[in-house]
Amino acid sequence: MFAQDLKAPDHAVAGTALTLQTSGSGDATLYLLGPAGALKRTVKLGEPIELKAEDVAAAGNYTVVLKGSGAGVTRAFNVAPAAPSKIVFLARPSRVAIEQKNAVSGVAFVFDGYKNLSFAQTDVKFELKVGDTAAASRSVTAHNGIAWTRFDSPRREGAAQFVASAGGTSVRRVVQLTAAEPCNLRFRAQPSKHGVTVETDPVRDCAGNPVPDGTIVTFIENDGKTRSTIDARIKRGVARAELPAAPNATISAASGVVLGNEVRLGGGR
Repeated sequence: MFAQDLKAPDHAVAGTALTLQTSGSGDATLYLLGPAGALKRTVKLGEPIELKAEDVAAAGNYTVVLKGSGAGVTRAFNVAPAAPSKIVFLARPSRVAIEQKNAVSGVAFVFDGYKNLSFAQTDVKFELKVGDTAAASRSVTAHNGIAWTRFDSPRREGAAQFVASAGGTSVRRVVQLTAAEPCNLRFRAQPSKHGVTVETDPVRDCAGNPVPDGTIVTFIENDGKTRSTIDARIKRGVARAELPAAPNATISAASGVVLGNEVRLGGGR
């Protein structure tokens, strides 16, 4: 009678069936301990033991124990991830102003078809594009299954398409680009029933993008004795407010750190 023995493979790939060679005779019990579970099976010594693809779907270190009538045998082997076939892609932030340095970031996690993080050197292509403008793109080699990058936010507002591609698959995320601070802020004033109506021209940033509704424009009226201030939110591209009538007063406007023109009541612009 030959002593029982077990030979494990030198190399195995996740999701690929493999064979364990045994020696000896009679029945034995096989125990397989892996990263995602364990199995127990009665086997015949001297015959090959077939492990199904699902038995070794999880990448990592495995221990196999063979116990028969003689001394038990323990062997270890490693199962490597299969070829990359899936990407998990995170993009941040979901909303950002245009023309901001390194403002848009993306990180891609590369997995095989069995949800194992792939450690193979894989080139991940990142692309960031708004509308029909030219895309900003670069390729980054994933290390330990992870690749990341940063882009400057584009000059044009809108829904930017941020895409990561690798291994024949791609994932798309949307980053909403908003206008930057107002630029060349201008307004006009005219008498009204209750005082003076002030209204801006369509408010845009320096690239010509409409500033989002809800942005605050502050109007200030100063006649040398009193000072009136009112905050008006931009609606449909313009900000509008009512100020009290004050002869020879000066009215100015500002939004954030941006100053607009001045209007002098009764004295022209």
